[in-house]
Amino acid sequence: MAWNQPGGGDRDPWGGGNRNDGPPDLDEVVKNLQKKLGGLFGKSRNNGGGESSGGGVSFPGGIGGKGIVALLVLAVAVWAASGFYIVQPAERGIELRFGAFDDVTQPGPNWHIPYPIEEVIKVNVDNVENFQVEAHMLTRDENIVDLELKVQYRISAPETYLFRDFAPEKTIRDATETALREVVGQNPLDSIIVSENRSQIADAVEQGLRTLVERYQTGLEIVGVNIQRAGAPPAVKEAFDDVNKAREDKERFENKAEAYANEIVPRARGASARRLEDAKAYRAQVIAEAEGESARFLSLLGEYKRAPEVTRQRLYLETVEQVYSDTSKVVMDTNSSNNLTYIPLDQLMKQRIRTAPQQEQLDDLGTTAADPGDSQATGRVDSRGSRDRRTR
Repeated sequence: MAWNQPGGGDRDPWGGGNRNDGPPDLDEVVKNLQKKLGGLFGKSRNNGGGESSGGGVSFPGGIGGKGIVALLVLAVAVWAASGFYIVQPAERGIELRFGAFDDVTQPGPNWHIPYPIEEVIKVNVDNVENFQVEAHMLTRDENIVDLELKVQYRISAPETYLFRDFAPEKTIRDATETALREVVGQNPLDSIIVSENRSQIADAVEQGLRTLVERYQTGLEIVGVNIQRAGAPPAVKEAFDDVNKAREDKERFENKAEAYANEIVPRARGASARRLEDAKAYRAQVIAEAEGESARFLSLLGEYKRAPEVTRQRLYLETVEQVYSDTSKVVMDTNSSNNLTYIPLDQLMKQRIRTAPQQEQLDDLGTTAADPGDSQATGRVDSRGSRDRRTR
């Protein structure tokens, strides 16, 4: 039954129970509403006749409609001014609209619609964080190695870092152990514990870790990976120390042998080159002497054909002279005199030794300076050559 339908008791929702049926008066409804608002904000301001003025609402302290508008404008201005914020150079601002990602703001002054519509989360993207991983892992040759790894990272994509992964730090730790275990499992123990190979192992781990971090979309960037310690477990550490000492001794001996080889090989090459040059010089000398002997023999043969007796006598005398010049005996004629003759044999021998090289030089000069066209010089040279050949 409708509220204004006759009968059925008091159905009027606007007031008294015994009212005539029909719609309420609109003026009466407005007056009742004004009274209720006046009760909320205080008593109504009356004019001189005691009635409210113009049907408008008045507030304590004489604040009218214009004052309320001013207060509302001021409140809106304060609310809008609260949306200004500054992003530092090392930060990025992540704007959220109703809790969902909206935009990334760059360093400097920015503005967003204030809360509760939008809010901003500032993320530092230049700060480098690090963590360490200690693990015992199995190598390719089925040995256990004790490793300590240090990883440095920073935030590269703030929106991905905040909303893609629930725990990006835990993810990157797990990815580090995965990449490290893969690299260690592909290398023998000796290549891992050697300090010279640690940089290569660290580079391989860093490459694998970068791939995993990009695949998992953590918003993080790997800055560097360093191996702090790599060695055998404590139970077998002494044995591995002995192996390392032996390896160092081997490298030291190899370096020493290489240094010795670098010193000896150039000397041997120099001596070999010198011997080759000496052999070439000796060959040239022998060829020249042979050609000279041949030329002297041919010259002597021509002289012998022209004067055989003279040439034969000269050759004989020169040969006897050479034979007696090389002996230490002294021949004397004792029949010519009975006097005892003193001969200083020691002085003669010393003088002979001193004059022998000079005589050879004079003979060489005489042979070189002799004119081939001179018959006497040619005969003398040929006779000497023949004499040398016979004595040989």
